[in-house]
Amino acid sequence: MFMFEFLFRKNKPVDPDPAVVPSHAPAVTQAAAPGTAIHYHPELIGKLKQDHQALLALFGSIQTAFMEGRLQTVVGHLDTFRTGIQSHLLIENVRLYIYLEHQLADDETSYQLIHDFRHEMDGIGKAVVGFLAKYKDLSVDTNLVASFGRDLEAVGKVLVDRIQREEATLYPLYSPAY
Repeated sequence: MFMFEFLFRKNKPVDPDPAVVPSHAPAVTQAAAPGTAIHYHPELIGKLKQDHQALLALFGSIQTAFMEGRLQTVVGHLDTFRTGIQSHLLIENVRLYIYLEHQLADDETSYQLIHDFRHEMDGIGKAVVGFLAKYKDLSVDTNLVASFGRDLEAVGKVLVDRIQREEATLYPLYSPAY
């Protein structure tokens, strides 16, 4: 059973279209957070959740391709995953974290939560980028195959945990500036 099967029981992981990567930030529609030019975007949380689902589906496709021994496909999916996660992290960092830190600067508890989430994500992002760099030559360097499955599973567990916590704890804090 796949590690992420519970996340998409209706939609079994399939090889996604490589052109499909997480979506971009929506247009400006509300007042900016205090001290910034960053505006509230009512569609942002929905878009970030869509990104999560796209990244998890792609991750499931990476697992499937690896289990089937299709290493060249794995490498292609890893490259698509890299593009998708970097785009998602950039949007999340600029549009979400900075906005929330300024919006909730007077709420010490919420501010600390946001700050902790942001710094934890910096570490996770670096680890994922390191993982992606390590395995970019997986299809030509057979020495990498032995550790890939184990490392893939570890990255997957961290990502699933992080996504669940973001959607349950962090995203509900996002609201318009008044």
